[in-house]
Amino acid sequence: MTPKLFALDIGTRSVVGIILEEQNNHFHVIDLLMKEHKERAMVDGQIHNVLYVAELLKEIKSELEEKHGPLPKVSVAAAGRALKTEQASVTINIKNRPIFTEEDINRLELQAVQRAQAKLLSAKEEGKTSHYYCVGYSVLYYKLDGEEIGSLYDQQGDEATVEVIATFLPRVVVESLLAALKRADLEMEALTLEPIAAINVLIPPSMRRLNVALVDIGAGTSDIAITDKGTIVAYGMVPTAGDEITESLSDHYLLDFPVAEKAKRELTTQEHITIQDILGFEQAIPKEAVLQAIFPSIETLALAIGQEILRLNNQAPPKAVMLVGGGSLTPELPREISKILNLPENRVAIRGIDAIQNLTKEDSILATPELVTPIGIAIAAKKAPIQYMSVTVNEQVVRLFEMKEMTVADAFLAANIRAQQLYGKPGQGIAVTVNGQDILIPGEHGLAAAILVNGESASTKTIIKNGDVISLIEGRNGQDAKATIQDLMDDALIKNVFINGKHYSIEPIVKINGQHGSIAQQLKDKDRIDIETIDSIETLLHQTQNYDLLHNMKPFTLHIDGKPVFFPECSSKLSINGKPGKLHYPFQNEDKITIEDALSPTVQAIFNKLNLLLEERIVITFQNETVELTKVCHEVMRNGSTLEGKETLNNGDVLSVIEKETNPWVFQDVFRFSNWQLPVDFKGQFKILRNGQPSFFDEEIFGGDQLEILLT
Repeated sequence: MTPKLFALDIGTRSVVGIILEEQNNHFHVIDLLMKEHKERAMVDGQIHNVLYVAELLKEIKSELEEKHGPLPKVSVAAAGRALKTEQASVTINIKNRPIFTEEDINRLELQAVQRAQAKLLSAKEEGKTSHYYCVGYSVLYYKLDGEEIGSLYDQQGDEATVEVIATFLPRVVVESLLAALKRADLEMEALTLEPIAAINVLIPPSMRRLNVALVDIGAGTSDIAITDKGTIVAYGMVPTAGDEITESLSDHYLLDFPVAEKAKRELTTQEHITIQDILGFEQAIPKEAVLQAIFPSIETLALAIGQEILRLNNQAPPKAVMLVGGGSLTPELPREISKILNLPENRVAIRGIDAIQNLTKEDSILATPELVTPIGIAIAAKKAPIQYMSVTVNEQVVRLFEMKEMTVADAFLAANIRAQQLYGKPGQGIAVTVNGQDILIPGEHGLAAAILVNGESASTKTIIKNGDVISLIEGRNGQDAKATIQDLMDDALIKNVFINGKHYSIEPIVKINGQHGSIAQQLKDKDRIDIETIDSIETLLHQTQNYDLLHNMKPFTLHIDGKPVFFPECSSKLSINGKPGKLHYPFQNEDKITIEDALSPTVQAIFNKLNLLLEERIVITFQNETVELTKVCHEVMRNGSTLEGKETLNNGDVLSVIEKETNPWVFQDVFRFSNWQLPVDFKGQFKILRNGQPSFFDEEIFGGDQLEILLT
């Protein structure tokens, strides 16, 4: 006897029971039964009243068993509209860490998926991420330092970001489905997702490398699935579908909802429809007039579907769109969707069961797009059943909903292993303030945790199977941040200079929390650091304690009779690399600074510069000997002491100058400077001669005169 495949498609408005027979990879639909819910027992694909749904399932099971015998097992699907889609991004600091590996990227993506999972939870559910199964995700973009990038692999920078769109199935959806089946005396033979069921029969694996969107348009919702690169990458739903069109007809022509539904279906086969409004008036209306009346609703439905496809597909149109479900028969809908997606009209098409390979049916069963999903559910039970698998994660047994090839990452999601546990904790950072600017010095990054599957090294992308034992060995925590002030400084702030041939390494002036410090000092959290650069030669001499040179560089000034007098020629001379400089000049690395010693002028030298005579001198000849006559013109006093002309003066000396009264030189002045004397026993006469001429003791004399006293 040929085995029968029994499947149930539990929708929002109705339940479809279908029986298939399989022979040599060929499927034949032998019976189909559809019943509508008597009450609102289903909301958005989730069973809200298990008893009512179970009762309807019993009715369908009983009627089909009367014709086909016992049907103890059934294949069912979780509705696509029950899936929850969420976007999330994660940004991490990657400064001073090794370049990104493929496993680093995988773990970053897992962290983003967990963040999306957490966004689905209410505040009361926080921490209960196991209440959602992740059925797939796709990366929307990567960013490096705020700029989008194709891949983070082998990249380095300051910040890495990944944004994902992830799809989750609430655990309660599966549990309520199992409860309803149990009450209907049915055992679940296989479980799938409605979008997966439709894709499995319409898009063979060889075609899934193409970027294709499948849209199942039902009564209340339109479910969307996107394929790309050999797998289903995203799921979505819009709460707009066939009922929107029915309601538009009802509103425009004042029709009861069932009448409007019947009229909508007739639009696909008839050029005129006959309707009776709620007032009892009957009229025949051309198809074109009806389409014109409901066209705004068709546009609204197309726009909602198109925008959700773009959102799920990273704002890019897919290569093609397949429409299934009763709502797909809405006139003009494929064309309007193609406009929204900017696709050719022949890239958006309605697909019925005639598109399913190796499938036949009884003649009494209509080949409508509504049957694609129920048939897909039945065939999926045979070809691609979804089962539970059990694995152990760190000695915790975890059950997974095997909707695809399961990986270590899926097990971590189910076991509530946080992405942060995949790395050791980063070391404690240090926050400091440098010259008023806040700076954070991060601690060392933690090392990646090791992953083992059955004792063998693995990654988050490693495929797992039932019974696998997964171990997560914690990575080493990063060391706390350590830094000196020099670590925060530009190397150019340290300069090497030579002062009078001696080498100096010049560091900036540093204060830590108001106290003087050194650039080698270790920093602590919340330290306040002030760094002052040494910019001028004057500051440099202070810093190097060359106070004598700094003193010498002061302008040579004497305070004479209460007035300062500046003598630049007596000041020290400063040169930078052989060129004249001044104290306020800046200096550069490797500069050679020379400061010549200041002069210590004599009193006489200063008076020469002031064009003043300290002494008056004349030279004469007396008794055939040369005699120098001197007399003080100005007396110089320092600190109460008289200074001689040869004595040296210091910078800043305070002098007082006393001008002496001077008289002309006379002959008798020569006796104060000559040792000549009259003989003791001389009793004779003498003659006084000046330049050979008779003279007298009070006669004025001049330099160069020849003076003589002749004894007679």
